[in-house]
Amino acid sequence: MTDNKRGKVAATFKSKDTEEWLDIWFTRPIGYVLARFFGALGIHPNVVTIISIFLGVFAGFCWWHTTMDWTILGIIMLMLANFLDSADGQLARMTGKKTLWGRLLDGFAGDLWFASIYFSIAFRLYNEPMPFVEGRCWGVWIFVLMLISGGAFHTRQAGLADYYRNIYLLFHGDHSELNDSRELAEQQSATPWRNGWFWKIWLFFYQNYTRSQERMTPCFQSFLASVRKRYGNDIPIELGKEFCGRTYHLLKWTNISTFNTRAIVLYVTLLIGQPWIYFIFEITVMNIIFYGMRAAHERVCRDMMN
Repeated sequence: MTDNKRGKVAATFKSKDTEEWLDIWFTRPIGYVLARFFGALGIHPNVVTIISIFLGVFAGFCWWHTTMDWTILGIIMLMLANFLDSADGQLARMTGKKTLWGRLLDGFAGDLWFASIYFSIAFRLYNEPMPFVEGRCWGVWIFVLMLISGGAFHTRQAGLADYYRNIYLLFHGDHSELNDSRELAEQQSATPWRNGWFWKIWLFFYQNYTRSQERMTPCFQSFLASVRKRYGNDIPIELGKEFCGRTYHLLKWTNISTFNTRAIVLYVTLLIGQPWIYFIFEITVMNIIFYGMRAAHERVCRDMMN
C-alpha cells in the first residue's frame, strides 16, 4: 500500500490510538475499498450495516452444522460481515452521514451476530457428548453455559470496552460517540408515539444500554460531571492529554474485549470441533480482562478527581 493510500485509509479511522493492529493492517484497508465501492453506488452506510446483519446471522446458522465445509463457510460469512461493519463506519465518516440511528444500528448488528452464533452453537452441541463426563450429553446445560457466557458476560464486556473507547476519544478530541442516558431519556420522552413509535422504542432500549455502561463506571461519572461543571463541553487540551496519557495503556485491553480476539478464538474452537471452549474462554479469560480493565480505569478517574 502506498503512503498516499495508507493516509486515505487512516483518515477514515475514528482515531489511530483506538485501532487494533489487525484492523489497521487488514480490516480497515478492505473496509475502505468496500466503502469506496458502496459510496460510488450511492448506498447509504445504514444499508451496508443491514447487509452485514444478514451475513453475520447466516454465519451462526452455518455453525449449527458440524461438517468442515459449513464451518469454513461460516468463518467466511462472519469475516465478510466484519468487513462490512468496518466499511459502514468508514463510509459514514467519508460522506458525513453519521447519525445516532446509524450508531444504534451498528451496535444492534453485532448483538444479532452473536445471538445467532450462540444459539446455533448451543443447538449444535445439545446432543453432543459432554467432555470429561462419560455417557452424558450436553442437553440443557449447554444453554445454561451459553446464557451465562452471552447474556451475563459478553454484553457487559463488549459494552464497557466500547464505552472506554468513546471516553478516550472524547478526551482526545476525536470522533467520540459517547452518549448520556439522561439526554437519551429526554429525547425518547419527546418522541411522539403516533409518528415515531419505532424510534421511541429503540431509544428506550438504547438509553437502558447506556445507563448500564454508566453504572459500571461510577468514578468516571463523578469525574466527568466535575469536568462538565467546570469546563462545560470544552475539555482543556492539557487535561485531555493527561487523561489520555493515563488511560492509553488500557486501550489494548479494550481492543481484546471487542471483536477480533473473540472471533479468532471462536474460529479455532470451531475448526477443532470444540466450540464449547469459546464459552469457557469468555467466562474466564475475558472476565479477568473485564474486571482488571474496569478497576484500572476507575483508579485513574479517582486519582484525577483528587
